[in-house]
Amino acid sequence: MEKKRQWLILAMLGILCIVVPPFMGTYAVHVLILVMMWITMALGWDILGGKTGQISFGHAIFFGLGAYGGGLLFLHWNITPWWGMAAGPVLAIIVGIPIGLVCFRLRGPYFALAMLALNEIIAIVFTNLDTLTNGATGIDCARTWGAEKLPYYYIALVIAAFAIFVTYRIQNSKYGYYFVSIREDQDAAEALGIPTTRYKIYAMIPSAGITGLAGALYMNYISSIYPETVFALEAISIFMILAVLIGGAGSLWGPVLGGAIFAGLDEILRATIGPISFLVFAVIAVLIIMFMPDGIIGSWPKVRAYLRRRKLTTGSEG
Repeated sequence: MEKKRQWLILAMLGILCIVVPPFMGTYAVHVLILVMMWITMALGWDILGGKTGQISFGHAIFFGLGAYGGGLLFLHWNITPWWGMAAGPVLAIIVGIPIGLVCFRLRGPYFALAMLALNEIIAIVFTNLDTLTNGATGIDCARTWGAEKLPYYYIALVIAAFAIFVTYRIQNSKYGYYFVSIREDQDAAEALGIPTTRYKIYAMIPSAGITGLAGALYMNYISSIYPETVFALEAISIFMILAVLIGGAGSLWGPVLGGAIFAGLDEILRATIGPISFLVFAVIAVLIIMFMPDGIIGSWPKVRAYLRRRKLTTGSEG
């Protein structure tokens, strides 16, 4: 019964996501596009960071490669960047596999620092390879639908739904259980005969691909990309982690909720307090780690139990 109710709620939310946006203003639709984009990015990061326990500070690598997958097609061959929706994720996966083969030999903070360093190295390479990437000048292309935002929203919605579906399938498969075993105790997983490096690579493939897909969407929606923007450590890599922390790592709906909250909150803070919004997010992250270490989704059963006890206590006193 509980499962049927959950699916009913999801179906209703899906219908609202399809039906309501045409009646919303342009800016509201813009925010919804960002929400869907961040949900996709959070889900992509969580496959590797939340489910497999490989905390990556360099996922902007895959976002940037996804964006440049379409941008390079347009720059060199004048091919529409929409082909980047296929080329971007493929490029992210092709680069992600050798990165994994090297970095997955490291554990814990060493892996995180290696990914952070690679993020900065690739950003520098793309900034200086003028003949290939147009360097710091970036790549500009005309938007397919001009100022119209609804088509981009529905594409973003389909991509987010696809990311949710892939994550759900992984979470309920043999691979998902192996990922969790690696996260919980890699030595024990290896003792049980699980080839941990191989399964980390298996986690890297959908993680990089989904993140690259979000980057390809960004290229088509914004229509201009620069290395310092799409490979940004703070605005992409760190914010992905914060989005997952807010919702709850390792679950299906934690990154979805976290991505939605983060995108909306980020837009509000940017409009009100500007560049110091990152400090606000840092404070939020500290508070969540202190009081809700499992994120909103993970901590909700404890919060509900606490509220129930408070209600019973108040009722008995009355």
